[in-house]
Amino acid sequence: MIHALRESLQPIWDAFAAGWPEAEYFNLLDDSLSVDREREGRLTAPIEQRFLTLGRYAAAVKDGGRETAAILFTCSAFGPAIDAVKRDLKIPVFRPNEAAFERALDIGKRIALLVTFGPSLKSLGYELRGMASGRGVDVAIEGRLVDGALAALQAGDGATHDRLIADTVEALPPVDAIVLGQFSMARAKAACKQRDRVLTTPDAAVAKLRSIF
Repeated sequence: MIHALRESLQPIWDAFAAGWPEAEYFNLLDDSLSVDREREGRLTAPIEQRFLTLGRYAAAVKDGGRETAAILFTCSAFGPAIDAVKRDLKIPVFRPNEAAFERALDIGKRIALLVTFGPSLKSLGYELRGMASGRGVDVAIEGRLVDGALAALQAGDGATHDRLIADTVEALPPVDAIVLGQFSMARAKAACKQRDRVLTTPDAAVAKLRSIF
């Protein structure tokens, strides 16, 4: 797994523990990527090059005859950079949201997409529309930035983080599926009254990986 936020680590570990405990995985973290992405306001060539460097390093890891079988990125605001890694490597490379988006599109055409990191909303909306278009589906996206939630989580106030997300879920218009668009948001599902319609990205990603390997 390759991470751009420290807050993405525990959710994917929890998802593996619950959904595929026998899997072997390792982590690469560069939490300056999210800072630089927000400061630049866009994906730059140097950021994309850093993704390529991380991907190539992860793919090259070998130990005791074992080789990296796949790479999962957990950083949601870097879709085009992740796609560059997909094109660069021969092993499977997964965007953090693609499995959850596949599930959401299987459920219906009206999808709520919630994020807590501002740059993720436009990037993920574009990704979801692209996947819908590939299916010949005209998707209706209710996008929401849950302002203040990520700052609360980074300050150690997980309860406020979860409450802000749950309140946003409750205020949504009728939709078929609700995607919590960042790995760091998965913990808030338990606080949502409509949790039966809430999809989390780490759980969906682990389920997809397990189905492949």
